[in-house]
Amino acid sequence: MYYNKEEIAGYLSEPVFGMIADVVAAMGQETYVIGGFVRDLFLRRPSKDVDIVTLGSGIELAKAVARKLGKGAKLTVFRRFGTAQVKAGGLELEFVGARKESYSRDSRKPVVEDGTLEEDQNRRDFTINALALCLNRERFGELIDPFGGLDDLEALRIVTPADPDATFGDDPLRMMRAVRFASQLGFFIDADTFEAILRNRQRMEIVSGERIAEELNKIILSPRPSVGFELLDACGLLELIFPELCALKGVETKEGIGHKDNFAHTLMVLDRLCQTSDHLWLRWSALLHDIAKPVAKRFDNRQGWTFYNHNFIGAKMVPDIFRRMKLPMNEKMHYVQKMVVLHMRPIALADEEVTDSAVRRLLFDAGDDVDDLMKLCEADITSKNPEKVRRYLHNFRRVREKLVQIEEKDRIRNFQPPVSGEEIMATFGLPPSRPVGLMKEAIKNAILDGVIPNEYAAAVEFMHKEAAQMGLERKDE
Repeated sequence: MYYNKEEIAGYLSEPVFGMIADVVAAMGQETYVIGGFVRDLFLRRPSKDVDIVTLGSGIELAKAVARKLGKGAKLTVFRRFGTAQVKAGGLELEFVGARKESYSRDSRKPVVEDGTLEEDQNRRDFTINALALCLNRERFGELIDPFGGLDDLEALRIVTPADPDATFGDDPLRMMRAVRFASQLGFFIDADTFEAILRNRQRMEIVSGERIAEELNKIILSPRPSVGFELLDACGLLELIFPELCALKGVETKEGIGHKDNFAHTLMVLDRLCQTSDHLWLRWSALLHDIAKPVAKRFDNRQGWTFYNHNFIGAKMVPDIFRRMKLPMNEKMHYVQKMVVLHMRPIALADEEVTDSAVRRLLFDAGDDVDDLMKLCEADITSKNPEKVRRYLHNFRRVREKLVQIEEKDRIRNFQPPVSGEEIMATFGLPPSRPVGLMKEAIKNAILDGVIPNEYAAAVEFMHKEAAQMGLERKDE
């Protein structure tokens, strides 16, 4: 790859880099910007996270830079780790002294000692992340590239600066990072590096669930997540960290009838969804929408392969998967559950005549997430038959039009029945009991089925008619 010092110095045109150059001149410290920010400069990718390594105290340099920047800078010191962060001008600057590291077999946490710039570069995960640009005035913009990272950038190659077995043995999370960079950047993993991942994959057992989930999220947010998941599978990591996804692989044939490879289908759905949404948890929903198919799979002599209730079973699997992977057990998990359980509903509507009642129920169950649900369902149409795809997408457009019409007319999205349980109890002198729940359900169904409008007066009138059939009497009678 062509390198021009003046051109690269121009890329460091953010005022903060010139200010750092002034500060290090006064302190007399060699200082470099290093790592992902430098890689992204050469790749012309925007980046706001800047790692700065100095031959001296990173904390003292950060303090001096923060003082120079004044009120616009926010300094945070991590004395335990010997690092400091300065936020300024939309950038997050991480300062650290040059270091070398050594590891024990049972931990990812290294023993850290002061080191040279080359020792610091040698401890980096990949050559493309070991590039350094000098920030000292007399050498401003000079590239330090002892491991050929620039050539690897040009070749779109991911390779370790040190022996890959040592690199992955020391910190096994780097194996997932190799896959993640391949997925994010469209690079390939060097053959020797890939073989080392295969050899060292069992080392992932010492990596925390939180760090694995962080890398998985970045793979899922990449332009084509299928690249990352196929690599995770090929190098043996997927079966260790995500066995449920591995279980989707393969095609079984019985009596001459086969079913599609649900692993390949899932990745295709995920890639298709990425064309319309960058919503992390919707992408997770695509990854998990068929996760229960191996559990639900049955062969029927008349129907062939069936996967009855895989959406309901899958929704029940989501909490266990999130808990094991240390993903958030909050509204984000519930959102994914809802997408998984509902993902068949719009497809069923597209197969049938779209009735007002069915659309009302979909609006009621999906609420504000109905648009996300429709994106997931549209991505789920992966047939190789173009006529079938055209027909489904046409029908989905009809479903979308009906959703808008019904919502404007009936205001069903997130609605609560106009008559509350408290009012039912007060009207008929009832304690909290089954009849109260039955009455609320009857009113809700009457609105969703279009028997009555979503209005208070109509709901009260219906309540009294329903009460007569249930043998309930008004309290004041």
